[in-house]
Amino acid sequence: MSCPPAPPVAVPVGMVLAAGLGTRLRPLTGLLPKPAVPVAGLPLVQYAFARLARGGVRRAAVNTHHLPREMEGAARGAARATGIEVSVSEEPVIAGTGGALREARGLLAGAELVVLWNGDVLFDLDLAPLLDAHRRGGAAATMVLAPMPEGSGYAAVEVDPGMAVRRIAGRGPGGEELTPLHFTGVHLLSPEILDRVPEEPFECDINRHVYPPLLASGRVRGLVAPGYWNDLGTPARYLAANLDLLSGRAGAALPAADPRSGLEEREPGVFLAGGARVEAGSVLLAPVLVGEGTRVCAGAAVGPCAVLGSRCLVERGAEVARAVVWDGTAVRAGERLVDAVAARDLRVPA
Repeated sequence: MSCPPAPPVAVPVGMVLAAGLGTRLRPLTGLLPKPAVPVAGLPLVQYAFARLARGGVRRAAVNTHHLPREMEGAARGAARATGIEVSVSEEPVIAGTGGALREARGLLAGAELVVLWNGDVLFDLDLAPLLDAHRRGGAAATMVLAPMPEGSGYAAVEVDPGMAVRRIAGRGPGGEELTPLHFTGVHLLSPEILDRVPEEPFECDINRHVYPPLLASGRVRGLVAPGYWNDLGTPARYLAANLDLLSGRAGAALPAADPRSGLEEREPGVFLAGGARVEAGSVLLAPVLVGEGTRVCAGAAVGPCAVLGSRCLVERGAEVARAVVWDGTAVRAGERLVDAVAARDLRVPA
């Protein structure tokens, strides 16, 4: 007698939010959506996918709106690199963080829980122990939190001594002995949260429209996680994320999201991809990353702290330091690119 097939194993499913307009990073986000921008040579979304995969996520949804074809292409490339099966939920009208779950609900079917990840953050997060803690705690939702960055203007998530969330950005029942913490942009959601996303308003925010009715009962909880975090919200923060990855300050690299993987380390801290041409008489000062097919001409100086994408050209007499140069961009003879981002014809101070 043959045995009946085993029931499918419930597994966590990821959802990366990638539909935003990236207004604070303009004009760079006029070329690419923020989750698709190159960070040390890899699309930002690939770092999120690598963390999800390491935490046991095998399939994920990505929502798109702004430059949807570019975002979908970056997501599918990142999925191939990390071994995640990806589905795309295109939003002709932005649905918000909660509405994104509603619009992608069919793509999340069968999830044991949903890891909702803001696609504009670079976060060195060890996801697996947080998933275990969420399962043990029985919360409807767990917000991944961190100590409030010094001098930041982020709205606080306030938790009680038992780590129940009592206020989000000043809204909620409040209580005694509350601690303000910083929300990292990662949520762990039990499937019941999908049933709580309202049909109206269409653009629905999970923190404003879904969580508030649950706060008084303690069913939204917080977990504090260590690790490098950057929301790449401005050109300065975007540049910092690139340079922090280049220097190793951004935490442990994963095999599927290591910008230096497969590159030749010509000398300590100087990494060259295949086909890169560094002419005699040029200078490279570590840390530097030179992408595939890029040419650095004699008399040019690159570094310290520079990321050159693929198929770039740095002409004679140009200087590039504390800077990022996007794929296919030429830095012209004598040009000085310092504390800036070059993307095609754009030069954006950082």
